[in-house]
Amino acid sequence: MTPPRTPPRTALRDPKQDRSRATRRRLLEAAVACLAEHGWTRSTVAVVAERAGVSRGAAQHHFPTREDLFTAAVEHVATERSAALRALHVRERQERERAEERGGAEVVGLVGVLVDLYTGTLFRAALQLWVVASYEEQLGARVAALEARIGRETHRMAVELLGADENVPGVRESVQGFLDMARGLGLANILTDDRARRDRVVAQWARILDDALRAPH
Repeated sequence: MTPPRTPPRTALRDPKQDRSRATRRRLLEAAVACLAEHGWTRSTVAVVAERAGVSRGAAQHHFPTREDLFTAAVEHVATERSAALRALHVRERQERERAEERGGAEVVGLVGVLVDLYTGTLFRAALQLWVVASYEEQLGARVAALEARIGRETHRMAVELLGADENVPGVRESVQGFLDMARGLGLANILTDDRARRDRVVAQWARILDDALRAPH
């Protein structure tokens, strides 16, 4: 009888690596939550480690410095948001294939989703990093590079979601103007959640974008 084959070593799961990845993820999520809730000054490695349920030594094993931890945390959540946007893009594309044409209501929904990028935990955490990066040279270089990458990715995803043709004059500026407006709404939302006003602004920008995207060319 032929003995059962031993699966290749690469196919075996390593419980230690799984635990390490899980610990790293908890630290990243805890770091973003702490930064958004408490700000930079009170968000120490020890506080993050306690919230994540791990030792400070374990935290420093994954992230040797505080700057490493928080820049990685914001990048982690930004990557997850990008994945959510890509999933939304697939769903919207399938819906467009079933519809004869896109109406303004669809644009309103997409604009609302994109505005949410600037009114959640990620934006609050990123804002804290921006403030510190303005006077901390070491952190400033990291955050500037990270924000540039996230900005390019967000613009690209917005163009794809909206089905925008940036070869048409004015379309690129319309999309970027909308993203700048969304960032401004996020800043306003830090102090007070004026959802009714924000919804009116979102509806108006959806009409502007719809006109720009549907204009003859």
